[in-house]
This record gives sequence, C-alpha cells and structure tokens, in this order.
Amino acid sequence: MKDHSGRVALITGAAGGIGSAVATALHRRGASVVLVDMHSTDLESLAAKLGNQRVAIAHADVTVREQLDAAVATATDTFGALDIVMANAGISSGATAATVRSVEDGIFERVIGVNLVGVWNTVRAALPHIVDSGGYVLLTSSTYAYLNGLANAPYAASKAAVEQLGRALRLELAGTGATAGVLYPGWVATPIVDVAFGGDEIATALVAKGFPALLRQPISADTLARGVVRGIERRAPRIQVPARWVPMSLLRGVINPVYDAILERDKDVRALTAQLDARPR
Repeated sequence: MKDHSGRVALITGAAGGIGSAVATALHRRGASVVLVDMHSTDLESLAAKLGNQRVAIAHADVTVREQLDAAVATATDTFGALDIVMANAGISSGATAATVRSVEDGIFERVIGVNLVGVWNTVRAALPHIVDSGGYVLLTSSTYAYLNGLANAPYAASKAAVEQLGRALRLELAGTGATAGVLYPGWVATPIVDVAFGGDEIATALVAKGFPALLRQPISADTLARGVVRGIERRAPRIQVPARWVPMSLLRGVINPVYDAILERDKDVRALTAQLDARPR
C-alpha cells in the first residue's frame, strides 16, 4: 500500500470498531490522524496505542454541527491541512430487533440523527478544506443500503440515504480536484452486529433465513480497514468489503424484487416477524 506520510485524515466514530481500525491502518502508513468521537477513554487509549505521534483527539457529538466545525479546526490547527475525511460514526437500531410497528418511539429519529445527519454535518464542516486540498471524503453506508431492511428499518433507511448523499457528492465535486466515495461494509465483527448473531434470537433466525451461509460470515474490523485504505488510495467511488457482496450490489435491480417476493411468502419469515410485532414496547 502507498505511503500516506504528510496526509491528514479525520475519522468520526474513531473510538472503536471500524473507525479505530481504519485510523490505525492509515497511521501505520504515515498519515496524521484526527480521532473524533464522543467523550470516552477509548479515544485516549487508541491515541496511546498509536504512540501519540501524528495523533490529535477531538470530542464531538456528530449530531451537533458546531462540534464538527471544532473537530475540523483541530485538524487544520494541529496539522495545517485536511486531506481525508471518513464520515463513519454510526449506531444501530438497538440491542433487540423490531419492526416498524413495534419499534420504540424515538429510535428512528435517534438513528437518523447519528447515521445521516451526523454524516451530513461531518461533510459540511470538512468540505471547504477537502476542496482546497483536493482531498477525498468517504461516507460509511452499509450493505443495508441495498438489502431489505426487515426488522432493521431505521438503520437500513439511514444507510440508503447515506449512499445517495455520497453518490451526489462525488458528482458535485467532479472538476474540483476533490472527490468522494461510499463504503459498503458487510457483516463486521463489532458490537453493532451482535443483535444479528446471537444477541437477539429472532433477529438471528431472520438473518439465517434471509442470507446464504457465505454472506453470513462476519469479517474483522482490521480486514475491513485494509480494504478501506486500498479504496482511499484509489479514490474509489465505491468500496465494498468483503468483495463477496459485489454481485448482490451490482445486480440489486434484479435480485431485490425477486428476493423480496420470496421472503414475503415465506411462512417462517412471517412467523418470526409476527413475534417481533407481538413484543411489548
């Protein structure tokens, strides 16, 4: 992989999971990194792990634009530039699955606030500097941008919207010297996927019913990070990791209607969904 010495990367959601792994991978290749997340000792722990060299910390709630402005200022004040931004901070719909009927009030708004508005705030705060440097913005979406959001509608809706934001942004930046891309992680072994792999028995059963075994194998955050860094180096419009999801993405217009029709008629899926609907709120 390329040497990123002299480049400055800002990553939201950097305290753990995908954000921490990508920050570590970029730092190892010489980049200076700005770690952005809520107040947490995890940020300090990651900075210490990286040796506290070429590292800055910015505590921010991505739903508050002014705090993202301050985080970007930390990057430019500390390192003098901003070349890479990864709008990565995100949350799940909760520790248990729910349908649109059964989900608790406020969950949708909270997920959209972090996963979509947070991405918007990050991009808006960083974009002037990215254009000035001819840099690259990466928006973390998900395979849920094109999969059916059964039992996970708030999360799926937020990630589909992020995809559209990233696609529009790339075209709008054409000719400026800067560009953007969208990251589509599959299942990654972080706490956010626990609900689908044993954390909630109904969600686990739905995943087993809805996805072939090959697609149900989570990868490590470090494996994902290696793919992300390669995509950043190519200034890729789309980064799909693992690559086994690529055919489903490319053929979504054909696969999705057929798959939806099959699952709609599946008696087991109907029964599991009814169980979710019956859960007390």
